[in-house]
Amino acid sequence: MAQRTQTRGPDSYDATPYVPQGADLQRLREAAAGCQGCPLYENATQTVFSSGDASARVVLIGEQPGDQEDRKGQPFVGPAGGVLMRAVDEAGIDPAETYVTNAVKHFKFEQAERGKRRIHKPPGLRELTACKPWLAAELRLIEPDVVIALGATAGKALLGSSFRVTKKRGVVLPMPALVDGGDMGGGALVATIHPSAVLRADEAGRAEVYAGLVSDLKVAARLLR
Repeated sequence: MAQRTQTRGPDSYDATPYVPQGADLQRLREAAAGCQGCPLYENATQTVFSSGDASARVVLIGEQPGDQEDRKGQPFVGPAGGVLMRAVDEAGIDPAETYVTNAVKHFKFEQAERGKRRIHKPPGLRELTACKPWLAAELRLIEPDVVIALGATAGKALLGSSFRVTKKRGVVLPMPALVDGGDMGGGALVATIHPSAVLRADEAGRAEVYAGLVSDLKVAARLLR
């Protein structure tokens, strides 16, 4: 897939005009499909909004869609999603009570010099800021008991650029205000590693990395009792 030229300037990165006020979840998903709040929409296949419904007690927030998610239009449908749902279940959280989304709704990548492979690139601060209105709308609508930030990028989207997942993982934190200073409706925030970190770990250390993910998720599970 050839990348199209991006023309939008960084000063205009903002999804706010695309977010319908007072919308239900279905309307949010429909509106997000047409979001052009930052240049990432120009090269992505489609918006990848969320899975789950508004009654969810737990919101899981990742970084951004990957290659498979971009093609299928659903978050966490690749190998990292399999690790995540297994860890969630093992930690004692009912996967059916989770709502899964990402801090950024479009796949950011660069094209490999040879072949069709699309190489993941982490979203930058401008893109995280641009997409915050979507995240704020989701959290306000769902009002989850617990929000789980998966990885450094999700943590920075919620808590700012100084957030370090290595220092804050597995700790119960208060939900921050987003966008306009309003209440996000989440009772508590727990950060942990992104499940892709399990896949990146070498064979000798993978079990330990996975156990750490489950341990952090158990902190969130105890908040649901």
